[in-house]
Amino acid sequence: MRRIFSQARKELTQLVRDRLALALALVLPLILLFLLSTAISLTVHNLPLVIQDLDDSSASRRFADAFRSSLSFHVVSWPPDRKPEDALTANAARGVLIVPRNFGHDMARGANVQVQLLVDATDSNTARIVQGYVNQITHAFNQDSGAMAGAMLVGAQVRLWYNPGRDSPKFYAPGIFVMGISMFPALLAALAMAKEGEQKTILQVYVSSISAHEFLLGKILAFMVVAAGEWLLGMTTLLTVFGLHIAGDPTPLMVGSVLYAFCVVSFGTFVGAGIPNQAAAIQAVALAGFLLVFLLSGLIFPVENIPAGLRWVSYIVWGRYYIEIVRDALLQGGGWPATWFSVLMIAVLGAASYAMAWKTMRRMQVNA
Repeated sequence: MRRIFSQARKELTQLVRDRLALALALVLPLILLFLLSTAISLTVHNLPLVIQDLDDSSASRRFADAFRSSLSFHVVSWPPDRKPEDALTANAARGVLIVPRNFGHDMARGANVQVQLLVDATDSNTARIVQGYVNQITHAFNQDSGAMAGAMLVGAQVRLWYNPGRDSPKFYAPGIFVMGISMFPALLAALAMAKEGEQKTILQVYVSSISAHEFLLGKILAFMVVAAGEWLLGMTTLLTVFGLHIAGDPTPLMVGSVLYAFCVVSFGTFVGAGIPNQAAAIQAVALAGFLLVFLLSGLIFPVENIPAGLRWVSYIVWGRYYIEIVRDALLQGGGWPATWFSVLMIAVLGAASYAMAWKTMRRMQVNA
């Protein structure tokens, strides 16, 4: 144990002396958390919408006012003699709502009235959002009209749980927090190991009496301390700035966090041991620590939405399991029954990363 702690102390001393590396470890994750958590949003406000009212009746004006009073849309003016699709071509609006003639007359007779919606589907995501918002406003308008006519007999009252305000940062911030821990401790560990091979200082380790286990565990322990510091700063930010709170039993989060720090640092150590080139090691860690976690972990969209041909990759992306643990701890509060499998998978993947790192070092370790 003394050799392990000595190795860890040496790594931490070198890191503290390198202010740039220290900033990389502690400051950049916070910048990433603030930037991406506020830039990515589930909701859209002030979408430009053109309304062509061909009826100009009291009912059609009331229908148009329902959209004007919505926070989701910003109704823009458009000459009635111009084609509605020209508003989409000119990027003046993301959607055009066309209210037909005899709208008010048909409503008064109780007939089924059809309004047309043209949506700019260049961005398919925004197109679905526009379509959903229009349907919601139309449904609310129908409820009001039906209630006056006595036609609405059954209505559904929807309650939003865990995130009732549909606050996007509360959903994305835990995922960005996980991505930061996935990237930076692993990157620093990979750079420290690759630097040893690049500068040939690793030869001193080969001829020393320290074992591969002691050498690797010392490196891993040092950068787990870095990961712990990053975790404390990030979690404090989540609980204060983003308004999140521990929703249930915190022990799965604590156990999962320790295992996750071991997992990502072991992976970085393995990369640095196998690739004795700092530039190449950075690219390898960026692929697994950033790209795979960003795309295949459920950070942006559910894992179930990933095409089946790529979905299998997500089972070996450790960030997927830790995101589930963090979101459960900060939003849902399911505890061990909901997260035990994720904790187990992080432990398995961490053990696999350490085993590969040890195998790489063990081949070159000179027996004392």
